[in-house]
Amino acid sequence: MNVGTKVSGTSRFLRQYRGLLLAVGTLAAVFGLAGSAGAQTLPQNASDIHLGVGSCAGSTCHGAVTPWRNSTVLQNEYVTWQTKDTHAKAYATLLNDASKRIAKNLGLPNAHEAKICLDCHANNVSSNLRSKTFQLSDGVSCEACHGGAVRWLGIHISGVANHAQNVAAGMYPTEDPLARAKLCMSCHMGTADKFVTHKIMGAGHPRMPFELDTFTATQPAHYRIDDDYRARKKVADPVTTWAIGQAVAVQTTLDGLTDPKRNRQGIFPELVFFDCHACHHPMSNVRWEARASTGLGPGVPRLADANMIMLRIIVSQLEPALGQRMLEQSRALHASTDQGTEAVAAAARNLRETVTPLIARLAQQRFDAPQMNALLRGVLREGVNREYVDYAAAEQATMALSAILTAMRRAGHIDEAKFKAYNEVLDRAYKAVEKDEEFRPANFVAALNALDQVASRN
Repeated sequence: MNVGTKVSGTSRFLRQYRGLLLAVGTLAAVFGLAGSAGAQTLPQNASDIHLGVGSCAGSTCHGAVTPWRNSTVLQNEYVTWQTKDTHAKAYATLLNDASKRIAKNLGLPNAHEAKICLDCHANNVSSNLRSKTFQLSDGVSCEACHGGAVRWLGIHISGVANHAQNVAAGMYPTEDPLARAKLCMSCHMGTADKFVTHKIMGAGHPRMPFELDTFTATQPAHYRIDDDYRARKKVADPVTTWAIGQAVAVQTTLDGLTDPKRNRQGIFPELVFFDCHACHHPMSNVRWEARASTGLGPGVPRLADANMIMLRIIVSQLEPALGQRMLEQSRALHASTDQGTEAVAAAARNLRETVTPLIARLAQQRFDAPQMNALLRGVLREGVNREYVDYAAAEQATMALSAILTAMRRAGHIDEAKFKAYNEVLDRAYKAVEKDEEFRPANFVAALNALDQVASRN
């Protein structure tokens, strides 16, 4: 099933996801849970040799032009990646004019040889882990996500191993939302080893929004969900995928804020942790509004806390007291930005101690109908209370509503007529966040008020 190609620009992601939502429901629902995800080493950091895409591209493996009949997998996965997935073009992007300009602004000879660029635009494993057939120019290739194949390729081809044995031999469990979140965010949000700083963005790199369920849905599908798939892998619902993604995103942000190597740029704080649109919007677009959850006044750039808001909503539905603690700690984190770097790191550590145990908990969470409905109402309530006056928060809330409604429909908690009624109104929220420079909080709040009215008729 082809759901469209992944493209740059948040509004395009949202439009793709919008079409997918109305047509078939989110593809994030096809991924399952694996117990080993928390301890799994990311493919780029593991010690397995990478063989290159040629090891997957044979016509009897994953390089068939069209799907095979009566096969447990499609067999054309490589072709789908090569022709429809922009991960395959990630290295080539480094050769375009925009990348050349960014490299020049950063004082780099070029982008296509710079480690700072290759670490996310290619499968940039160390030279001793590259086989003779490995090519860096293949971009974010098969093994960049599925792990170096030297140990698992043989048993995978022969069919003698099950999925768990393939994972034990070094295959990365991308079907697991927690493992996938850590993998995707290692580039889309960064780690201690590779990190898109405000300096890089100032040189011309685009903003990097991310939400696990939505971005999974826009990924060109190279799998088929059938009885055989379900026998090999468990299936996770979109709400679980969304929740795990939010928790890992918050942890990733807090890891950066507590890392002394990443939380400063000279006399300035590392501004990539702050809301881009707090500073970057036309001066004529006077849109600052107070937000009770920050306690900050005008003229103070806010931390980019959209994921924190979403996670707080999730936690508040599961354990209200814990949600309240998150609110208090988040407010303290915001207040700390007026107090200095050490205060920020201390407040971030406190919040991280609360968030980190939640990740394992959410990986095991199964949301029932009342909980999904509570999450829906929670997202809407925060919006009606003007918690999403910042663009990034409105963006995350829109994707959250899509994930929750899709999960409710798939689970039979709402019928097609109700789903259609929601989506007719949700379209107003999509339009409100389509162009960040034209974002008006009042328009988004009006859309959420209309959605809240639909929900109240349940």
